[in-house]
Amino acid sequence: MKEFEIIDRVRQGFKELLLDVPFLEIGITDQEILQKQIGVAILFEIRANNRLWKIAIKAKSVGEPRQARYAIQQLREYLATLENAYGVIAAPYISDSTATLCKENGVGYVDLAGNCFLSFDQVIIERKNYPNPNVEKRQLRSLFTPKASRILRVMLTSPGRSWKLEEIGNEAKVSLGLAFKVKERLLDLEYARQENKRILLNGPSGLIDKWADNYSFRRNKLYDYFSLEQPGKIEQRLAEYCQDQNIPYALTLFSGAALVAPFTRYTRGFAYVSSEIRDLAEALGLKEVNSGPNFTILEPYDEGIYYGGRTVEGINLVCDVQLYLDLVGYKGRGDESAKFLLEQRIKPQW
Repeated sequence: MKEFEIIDRVRQGFKELLLDVPFLEIGITDQEILQKQIGVAILFEIRANNRLWKIAIKAKSVGEPRQARYAIQQLREYLATLENAYGVIAAPYISDSTATLCKENGVGYVDLAGNCFLSFDQVIIERKNYPNPNVEKRQLRSLFTPKASRILRVMLTSPGRSWKLEEIGNEAKVSLGLAFKVKERLLDLEYARQENKRILLNGPSGLIDKWADNYSFRRNKLYDYFSLEQPGKIEQRLAEYCQDQNIPYALTLFSGAALVAPFTRYTRGFAYVSSEIRDLAEALGLKEVNSGPNFTILEPYDEGIYYGGRTVEGINLVCDVQLYLDLVGYKGRGDESAKFLLEQRIKPQW
């Protein structure tokens, strides 16, 4: 959406918002030349308790942190030349991180979804939790598509490393074009920063939390089985079979956690296996069931899930980041196990 379109939609709504405050008198200044020079599209004059305030609104076509930070700087430079002035960022949608950024810098915000925050004089107005009405649907704009998430897994597995674009594309086995688009998205959301043409994580915690919110181990294809053997014995036999047949595999969920960050006893095992799953099940004597399984084989939604995996006690398991993602959304103490893994193994690397 163009900035002038945002202004046209914000102008009347913002005025109506202020009219809800009984002690305010509102007008709009006639400063078109000044507005063009500084990029401020609307300049309101508001009288509150016999005190005149100037409210400058700066529109941005995208309300993500990187763009908002630049707009905030522009507003603050302009407002420094005025007395009793307050700046507001307007955008199609203001995310939670951008909202926090505005508040920390003493700037208000308003978006087309209905979210807003204003705080000046004795005026405090806040409306929040209105969803984004124009969620981006193009696949490459998402960080969490299968191939795009390979880059996240690579960066989160080595959180202190800085990467050239070509390096991270090769490491994640994705195209240079996709690597560039994911990099730009990470910079826009300020999950990463760029230094000397290299990209590095800016906030691993925020990124892994957002990924967890957008991930479920059920995006993999699940095969549920029952066996009279305990999960630990099944895991050993599965590992031997896959190694003999040269089949990619890795333990995950409670099976993986038991080897690196044991938190609770488990009665159901889990493993990724990439091919010949039914042949494997037959060789291990596993019976496919619709309920009451004690072992589940996951056919990976993307081969990237194996990145950074390790071998413990002769058995392959996924990396800590993948293990955390799989655990965090699993009902039945999965969330507790995920938090334990996060505190014991993942956060110490940050």
